Amino acid sequence: MFVLTVNGKARSVDTEADTPLLWVLRDEFDLTGTKFGCGIAQCGACTVHVDGIAVRSCSMPIEAVAGKSVTTIEGLSKNASHPVQQAWLIEDVPQCGYCQSGQIMAAAALLKKIPNPADADIDRIMNNICRCGTYPRIKKAIHRAAGIMAKGVKA
Repeated sequence: MFVLTVNGKARSVDTEADTPLLWVLRDEFDLTGTKFGCGIAQCGACTVHVDGIAVRSCSMPIEAVAGKSVTTIEGLSKNASHPVQQAWLIEDVPQCGYCQSGQIMAAAALLKKIPNPADADIDRIMNNICRCGTYPRIKKAIHRAAGIMAKGVKA
């Protein structure tokens, strides 16, 4: 039995220790916003926050997050009011949308670490894959979210 906090609520799950966090979130907790992409922690579609740090949940065993706090796209805000989510909508970032929850979670972690990132920071840190190639809109949205946050909107 593993106990963790998911989106602010204590949750427990009885599963194998090496079960990836992604499958616990999706199959046990019905939090399907976190997507499966590659299964080898390369694409970033499965990005969530563990104790505030962006991680790839497809390769994170549940035993590694026991006792920790996990935030998924569903827990980032209750009504898409997080500055990154607002910026994503304003900049019309998604094309197919499949990777976007992971992109948003990665961007939110980036802005927590670097509140006003330069393009070079974004290029270095945002390594999630977007098959549709919306990278210019992602970068523009990250800058917009930084501006929203600088105006005092809490993330």
